[in-house]
Amino acid sequence: MEFIDLKSQQALIKEELDKNIATVLAHGRYIMGPEVLELEEALAQYVGAKHCVTVSSGTDSLLIALMALGVGPGDEVITIPYTWISTAEVIALLGAKPVFIDVCPQTWNMNPELLADAITDKTKAIMPVGIYGQMADMKAINKIAKDHGDLPVIEDAAQCFGATQGSAKSCNAALIGSTSFFPSKPLGCYGDGGALFTNDDEIATLMKQIRVHGQKQKHVHPVVGLNGRLDTLQAAILLPKLSIFDNEVKRRQEIAAKYQAAFNKVDGIDAPTVAEGNTSVWAQYTILSDDRDVLSAKLKDAGIPSVSYYAKPLHLQEVFVDLGYKEGDFPISESVAARCLSLPMSPYLTDEEVTQVTSELTKIYE
Repeated sequence: MEFIDLKSQQALIKEELDKNIATVLAHGRYIMGPEVLELEEALAQYVGAKHCVTVSSGTDSLLIALMALGVGPGDEVITIPYTWISTAEVIALLGAKPVFIDVCPQTWNMNPELLADAITDKTKAIMPVGIYGQMADMKAINKIAKDHGDLPVIEDAAQCFGATQGSAKSCNAALIGSTSFFPSKPLGCYGDGGALFTNDDEIATLMKQIRVHGQKQKHVHPVVGLNGRLDTLQAAILLPKLSIFDNEVKRRQEIAAKYQAAFNKVDGIDAPTVAEGNTSVWAQYTILSDDRDVLSAKLKDAGIPSVSYYAKPLHLQEVFVDLGYKEGDFPISESVAARCLSLPMSPYLTDEEVTQVTSELTKIYE
């Protein structure tokens, strides 16, 4: 059994994949070719945003968003410690200070109740994260941001592209939405890739300039930028993947429902919670258990892979020691990090494989 099946999908879209790749090879516009614009238009339409700017990776998308907002030395950006390091890394790269607040015990996303107290006169932006496939409480976060001087909010939606909160789709629920097309993501390409979304014309223009070395037009560079373009080949690959994405999300939700039905009955396993009004794309299906390492070892013996993501939260990472945080500062994040275990999840997991996973885990607690 594979932890994430990245191969089975190709059988469904191989003809279109091969055709798109051959087209790119024939026209030779490997950088900023026509497929890039086609993908941007399709993605913008999908999330309902006015602008989409494709970029070279999810990490670069966050970096470009912060650059477009003018984040730099002396500034603070509020985010969470239970996430992949990119979220805080890009803040530090610009000379700004990551300010962490704890996550909710139910969703493991940013706790809006802690946000207002973290805002200072140095706060330049707020960056919530959609962990494991569902959006943070964007409505509450946006309201707090508006009440504190209309602070910009960047939704780090690397794991929750395709999720919804009420009538809002992920990546169209804040000033800027950012996502990743890393291969293991729900919508992934065959390498690195990412995208930015906004309804703000000025920010969209600036982000487009930043991704091409700050270039406004040939030989004219009004701002500092970087090489942050999405390859044409990756755009050509993502187009047929987007066409079956909704069906894949539906299957992920079916698999998650089977997991939920099994684990909600097991004392010793905390199944994940999807907040009221949210849908999840289940980038990962992650349980919590005090017996995490025992479970992982027994699953391995049964031929079932599992992964403990973010097992050391960011505030305890050596790279951020100068921020002055210590163990105990963010108890929910630390608890989730110590107890989390992600199980196999992909749209191509069979019912038999799902049953194998649930049977092996429940057997441990019998």
